Amino acid sequence: MNTESPVLNRAAMPSVMSVSALNNAVAQLLERQIPLLWVSGEISNFTRAASGHWYFTLKDAGAQVRAVMFRGRAMYAEFQPREGDKVEVRATVGLYAPRGDYQLTVEAIRRAGVGHLYESFLRIKATLEAEGLLAAERKRPLPAFVKRIGLITSPQAAALRDVLTTLKRRLPHAEVILYPAPVQGEGAAAKLALALSTANDRAECDVLILCRGGGSIEDLWAFNDEMLARTIAHSDIPVISGVGHETDFTIADFVADLRAPTPTAAAELTGQPCEHWLTQLNQQQERLQRSWQRRFQQHQQTLDYLNRRLISPQAAIRQQQQTLQQWENRLKQVWQYRLHQRQQALTLLQQRWQAQRPDIRQAGQQLQQLQQRLQRAQFQQHQQRQTSLQQWQAQLEALNPQRTLERGYAILRDQQGRILRSPAALKPHQAYHIQLAEGSATAELASVQATLE
Repeated sequence: MNTESPVLNRAAMPSVMSVSALNNAVAQLLERQIPLLWVSGEISNFTRAASGHWYFTLKDAGAQVRAVMFRGRAMYAEFQPREGDKVEVRATVGLYAPRGDYQLTVEAIRRAGVGHLYESFLRIKATLEAEGLLAAERKRPLPAFVKRIGLITSPQAAALRDVLTTLKRRLPHAEVILYPAPVQGEGAAAKLALALSTANDRAECDVLILCRGGGSIEDLWAFNDEMLARTIAHSDIPVISGVGHETDFTIADFVADLRAPTPTAAAELTGQPCEHWLTQLNQQQERLQRSWQRRFQQHQQTLDYLNRRLISPQAAIRQQQQTLQQWENRLKQVWQYRLHQRQQALTLLQQRWQAQRPDIRQAGQQLQQLQQRLQRAQFQQHQQRQTSLQQWQAQLEALNPQRTLERGYAILRDQQGRILRSPAALKPHQAYHIQLAEGSATAELASVQATLE
């Protein structure tokens, strides 16, 4: 590897670099010196942006690095990673210059350590999930009382004895029917599906248990078969899947109506033991007795309460008459009080009027004198105003609006009679009064266009 980078050639480097120039130089150095490579780690802080780009952190026990997978690459990924997924990414090492963050630019992603069988498992699971066969709402509840149980497993299966022992202990009244089928090897999935179909055709069981003991993914592969999964999904009888150990998951577990961690647990989940129902029955009986007793006591109390409230019609009428008499007395008192107040106010006003009553004779003499003075003043003022009037008439004739109107002008008034002088006071679709030289008219404006000259 060439350790002398042209990007950071000491001879070509300036004495002082900006942050942007430094980050760009480091980014080019990383892209040139580190080739495209595979990196493994655990997904953390995964985000799918609105643009379709993926942003996440790839980490292991000792370190972490940010990563980005752009939309053009992410759309070809076989799966969308989630928090905690172990993955391997094919990426280039670079630097996001604006923030100075070292990051991976991912071109491809795959699950870490996933073999062919597990990839097939994921593809089958995704197909069934897309069809809604794994949805929780389509799963049916188990019957409360089980009379006949169907076992679909191998007669030589190690788990068969444990299942039978558990069923005999918990449900001794239930009949067990075995539908034999191999649980591993070539053709096992088809035979398991045939046994399941046979049980449905006979319709003699209340619930079916599909079970086998633990093993490797190859040993349990028959229970990952797509045909078997569809047969389970379309079963008319509820199916319990008890395959492998607690950490083992198969396609049959996801499709079945109920998944049990082990075959023995499947037998325990098939139904409640007799002791449980006897206990429930006793508890229900006690609750029913307490409920009836409580309701009886409540009705007794209600009857006593109604009995105390019950009165005869005559007593009710007397009570209403007393109430009516009380309101009548209160009304009379209120009106008497208000009448007394009005009388007092009237007396007070009469007294004040008498005190303020004027002397008519003296006022008459003063009025006569004022009348004479007023007549003289009016005569003088009349003479003066007549002279002024003649002068104003001459001026008014010169300023008479009629003369202006006769020259072709008009006076515009609003509905209140106010003269309008500015276009700003005009409004469209409103009636206005127009005075002309030879009459008047009323008009409505269609539009207003203000023009300043």
